[in-house]
Amino acid sequence: MCQAQEEYGGCDPLRGRPRVSCAQKCMKCKEASPVLVIRVGDAFCKACFREYFVHKFRAMLGKNRAIYPGEKVLLALSGGPASSSMLRQVQEGLRRETAKKLRFIPGIIYVDEGAVCGQSLAEREETLLQMQTILQASGFPYHLAHLEEVCDLPSSILQRAPHNPTGPKNSYKGAVEGFIRQQRQEEEGGGPSLPERQIQEKLAKVSLRDAPGMEGLVAPEARLLAAVRTEQLIRLFGSVKTLTAKEELLQTLRNHLILHTARAQGYSKVMMGDSCTRLAVKLLTNLSLGRGASLAMDTGFSDDRHGDVVVVRPMREYSAKEIAFYNHLFGVPTVFTPALGTKAMEKASIHGVIERFLYGLQAEFPSTVSTVYRTGEKLSATPGDAGPATEPERCLLCLCALDTNVEDGSALQAILVSEQLSQQKLPAASPAGRGCCPGAEEQRGCCMNTTAPGADVRASFLPLLCYGCRLTIKDMTCLESLPLYVRSEAERRKRRAAMKLEIQEFLLEDEAATADES
Repeated sequence: MCQAQEEYGGCDPLRGRPRVSCAQKCMKCKEASPVLVIRVGDAFCKACFREYFVHKFRAMLGKNRAIYPGEKVLLALSGGPASSSMLRQVQEGLRRETAKKLRFIPGIIYVDEGAVCGQSLAEREETLLQMQTILQASGFPYHLAHLEEVCDLPSSILQRAPHNPTGPKNSYKGAVEGFIRQQRQEEEGGGPSLPERQIQEKLAKVSLRDAPGMEGLVAPEARLLAAVRTEQLIRLFGSVKTLTAKEELLQTLRNHLILHTARAQGYSKVMMGDSCTRLAVKLLTNLSLGRGASLAMDTGFSDDRHGDVVVVRPMREYSAKEIAFYNHLFGVPTVFTPALGTKAMEKASIHGVIERFLYGLQAEFPSTVSTVYRTGEKLSATPGDAGPATEPERCLLCLCALDTNVEDGSALQAILVSEQLSQQKLPAASPAGRGCCPGAEEQRGCCMNTTAPGADVRASFLPLLCYGCRLTIKDMTCLESLPLYVRSEAERRKRRAAMKLEIQEFLLEDEAATADES
């Protein structure tokens, strides 16, 4: 066996992390002294780092060409580092002195989640005041939403809407040229440019609900209704047994509320502040939660599952380290708000376990996050064998294509069979052979009828969900606490499925489609 101390010098000590010396210069300008090191050997001065940061944001939007000139874009602001940095990039891109200005019309939404995160009413009001200061300083129209508003959402939120027919019909290049031509005509006329005029009109038409400082002017009946909605929301999250399911449910309800605001206010795009580090954690977490079929939409640049409103992630190329340095060097204000996992146990949820695991690897191997992120970039949102005219059935909660319609012999089918076999209970033998309760074979709780109360409702609800959302619903003790719009849409889908089953034998098959397939 080899020994640790031999003639070849023994074990080499661990190499220390590279340090920036005073003689080292910026890797870009080669003149100024560096102030930070992003990666090994990538030292930047303050000016070059700002240029590098801004260019990456512009390049992400320009490369994907997802936002057309004149479109209304809703920025989802949480007060955290990534979304606050995204807001600063949009502010910089809309200034007059900017060389290549951004050409869309921004708005901001902030969702208050303090009711389910353990904040008191005073703490929630303090957080709202801090957020209002940031939102007012941005100069953009903004919307303050509370998570309790999900109790009043319409059931149409859970339906995929068709693409907006009034959107841009020509190519991206033609749309840009037409927008620049119209902007020049506006400037020659002496009036404000198109985006500036539309922003001013939007600011002038801000409703009382969205205006700053109007939240305190509400009637006592409205305060009572808000208290009732808060109690319903707390009861909903109280019925969820695990922290993992609570975090998944919170993310789903937040997305529904943002989507409703975007549709109600006429926004066609929603910008999320998901960074590269956050997307790497989400990729591994979704794999652990059985959401592998929707990874491409959950972590990609654009997510068009809702049809008329597309979610984009322009911050997906930035690491958490780059965002933290940018916010520190250029004074980007942020607001800390506690999450569901704040002060929780180390292994309380799958999200926390994956996050600590990935951050631990990143500390020792700096390319861990980028490797996981680049792996997710290779995923495609549309399967290669999917038909062009077939619209797949979608999950009731997340609106992804259902991944439960699989063939026999698959891994999912094996899991479902195992669950059914493990839930079967043998009835206790009795001398009469009719169970322990003579004459009560049809009653709940009898040894001959082991179906638990509410099992029928849950059994009819689960087929409407994808596998990942099924795990969330299974961790709930009572489905009656779900918001009304979820239960209404579930009943509507059940009725349509039952109606289709009744008239199935009278439906005519598409002979043209059958001939094409043959």
